[in-house]
Amino acid sequence: MFAVVTPEKIQLPPGTVLRLPGTWQEYQALSQQLGERSSPRIKYRPGEILLMAPLPNHGRMVHVAANVVTVLLDHLGRQHEAFTPITMDLPEERGIEPDYCFYIDNWAAISGKDRIDWTVDPPPDLVIEVDVTSYTDVNDYLPYRVPEVWLFKKNKLAIHQLQSDSVTPSLTYRYTVASSSRYFPNINVSELILECLQITREQNTSTAILELRRRFPIG
Repeated sequence: MFAVVTPEKIQLPPGTVLRLPGTWQEYQALSQQLGERSSPRIKYRPGEILLMAPLPNHGRMVHVAANVVTVLLDHLGRQHEAFTPITMDLPEERGIEPDYCFYIDNWAAISGKDRIDWTVDPPPDLVIEVDVTSYTDVNDYLPYRVPEVWLFKKNKLAIHQLQSDSVTPSLTYRYTVASSSRYFPNINVSELILECLQITREQNTSTAILELRRRFPIG
């Protein structure tokens, strides 16, 4: 199967990452062409459009990581909203599709909304990205001021937290790698995800999540 991108058809073999020069208007046209399809995924960076067709293992890993977050939030008694798939776009600046996102501190601000206005509404509190092929740049989330981005790649979880410059906090932001999540400071989430993935490989996903819920019952 070959990669095909035309005004009539978009087709990418699983695992393909395609980079194309493109404008914001061309990105919007491709996004409308894809509609509600879950594959291929599409991102926009200034002057560049990226298309990716996920491998099956990608979806499995995203599902496990998202379930770990859900189980822990339930255990802590934290209300939340969660979305997948979702498109985050700021005109002429960025267009991204996180694998999974959670509203934890700001869940009430978007509860019940059918559409989110990224120029007005708050960003997700936590975003999960899983890279089976090279694709994610956490700096894509800087314009949205997402507080925490989890990037799982090569069987390792990196927790990126948004930091602001102490002198001009409103102007300078960056992501730094943290040793723990601000939402689960006393829990080794990286270890939990790896343990669940191991059980998933040896048995199945439902067994992994059931075992996790036994360890972390609903609070």
